[in-house]
Amino acid sequence: MADGKKEQERDELHKAIWAIADELRGSVDGWDFKAYVLGTMFYRFLSENITAYINQLMADAEVEGFDYPAMSDEEAEEAREQMISEKGFFMLPSELFCNVLKRAKNDENLNTTLETIFRHIENSAVGTESEDSFKGLFADYDVNSNKLGATVAKRNEKLLKLLNGINDMKLGEIKDHTIDAFGDAYEFLMTMYASNAGKSGGEFYTPQEVSELLTRLGIVGKTELNKVYDPACGSGSLLLKAAEILGKEKIRQGFFGQEINITTYNLCRINMHLHDIGFENFDIACEDTLTNPAHWDDEPFELIVSNPPYSIKWAGDDNPILINDPRFSPAGVLAPKSKADLAFIMHSLSWLSTSGAAAIVCFPGIMYRGGAEQKIRKYLIDNNFIDCIIQLPSNLFFGTSIATCIMVLKKNKTDSKVLFMDASNEFIKVTNNNKLTDENIARIVDAFTKREDIEYFTRLVPYEEIQTQDYNLSVSTYVEQKDTREKVDINELNAKIREIVAREQVLREEIDKIIVEIE
Repeated sequence: MADGKKEQERDELHKAIWAIADELRGSVDGWDFKAYVLGTMFYRFLSENITAYINQLMADAEVEGFDYPAMSDEEAEEAREQMISEKGFFMLPSELFCNVLKRAKNDENLNTTLETIFRHIENSAVGTESEDSFKGLFADYDVNSNKLGATVAKRNEKLLKLLNGINDMKLGEIKDHTIDAFGDAYEFLMTMYASNAGKSGGEFYTPQEVSELLTRLGIVGKTELNKVYDPACGSGSLLLKAAEILGKEKIRQGFFGQEINITTYNLCRINMHLHDIGFENFDIACEDTLTNPAHWDDEPFELIVSNPPYSIKWAGDDNPILINDPRFSPAGVLAPKSKADLAFIMHSLSWLSTSGAAAIVCFPGIMYRGGAEQKIRKYLIDNNFIDCIIQLPSNLFFGTSIATCIMVLKKNKTDSKVLFMDASNEFIKVTNNNKLTDENIARIVDAFTKREDIEYFTRLVPYEEIQTQDYNLSVSTYVEQKDTREKVDINELNAKIREIVAREQVLREEIDKIIVEIE
C-alpha cells in the first residue's frame, strides 16, 4: 500500500475516533470512554476476524456464495468446536457486530444484548487452551453504568452511537483488512488519552518513539528471537513494537508480559488480539511481578524491553523471603522499600538469556544514589552486566518532564567497558513535549552499535574508572558536555570597559561645566 494512501486512511481513522469522542463528551470521561471505544472496536474485530476466517475456509472448499453472517445459528453451531480450537473463541452469526448493528435501533434491550454476547464470547473459551487469553476481556465494558446515562433508554442511545461510530471507522474490506488499522486506532486512542490524562496516562503508555528506540537497541545484530518479555507491560505497546520491527513470525515462541493493573492488563490482551497475535503466542499475567512473578517456566527471554514504574514502593526487606529469591539474592541486598527501580532491573537480568539484551527505561536517581542502590550497581558492574547507559532528553513521556535514562543489560559482553551516551539533545519540540525523530533514533542506535568515543556524545569507559567513581553511572560523570556559552576575550573586554570609563569621565566634566554656566 502506498504511504500516501496509508496516511490518508490513518487520518480518516483518527477523525472517526474524534467524532465518537465528540458524541460522548461530557457523559463519559477519558479513560472510561476509552474502555467503551476499545471494547466496541474489539467486538467488531472479533466479529470480522471469525467471519473472514470461516468465509475463507468455505471459499477454499469451493462453496460458492457463502457468507457467515447470513448463516443460521443452528447450522453455525456445528463449527463451534473447530473454531475454538483454531481461533480460540466462537461467535454465532446472530451475535456478530454487523447483525447486532442492523437490529440495534429497534432493540430496547441493546444493553443486555451486548452484555450477553460479551459473556458468550468469553465463555466460549472456558476450559480450553485459550481461556486465559479471553477471560474477563470485556470486564470494563459496563453496559449498565450511570456514566453512559441515567436510564436504560439513555444508556442504549449512547451504546447505539458507539456501535455506529465504530462501524463508520474505515478499517477496509473484511477480506483485505489490514490488522494494522485496528492496532493503529488502538494506539491513537491510547496516545489521545495519555496526553490528556497527566500522570495516569504516563503510567499506562510509553510513547511510540521510545518503544521503537528500546526495541531497536535490544535487537541489534538479530533478525529473529525466541521470545520477548516485559515485566511491567502496561497495554503491551513495547511487546508489539518487537513484532512490528522484526515481524511477528520472527518471534518464534511469542510474547510474555506481566501487569499489576487489571484494566491495563485487559487492554494489553485486547491489544494482542487486535494485532492478530494468536492466543497460543502470548501469555500476559495480572499480578505483582516483583513478589509474584508469573513466568518462571518461560524464562529466559532473548529480548526484554520495559518502562517500569519509577520509584514505587515494594515489600523489600519487610518480606524475609525476598533476599533468598534467586532474582535478587546475587546482589546480596534488596532495592530500598521506597524505590523498587533496581528490583525491576535485577528481575529482568535474572530472566535474560545469555545471548539476549534487556533495554529498560530508568529513573535517573538510581544511577548515583548511595546505600543499597550503590551496592546493586557495584554487583552489576563487577559482574560486567551493564552494556550501555543512555541519557535521554527531558519531557519525552506524558505526565512527567523528568529526563530518564536507558540501561542496556547483557550477559555476553566481549569487553569490560560500559558505553555512556549523552542523547539529551536528540529531540525535536512538539507542543509541550519533546519527541525523538527517526533520525534521532538512528543516530543513537548507530552510536550504540559502533561502541566508539564521539566527543560530547559517547564514551567507552573502562571498568577501573567506574570503580574509582564509586560506581556512579550518571552519564554526565563520564561524557563531557559541550560548552555552548559565548567565548569572551578578556583583554578585549577590559579595553572596552576602559573606553567606557574614560568616556563617562569626559561626560561628567562636560555636565559640570554646564552646571557652572547655569549657576
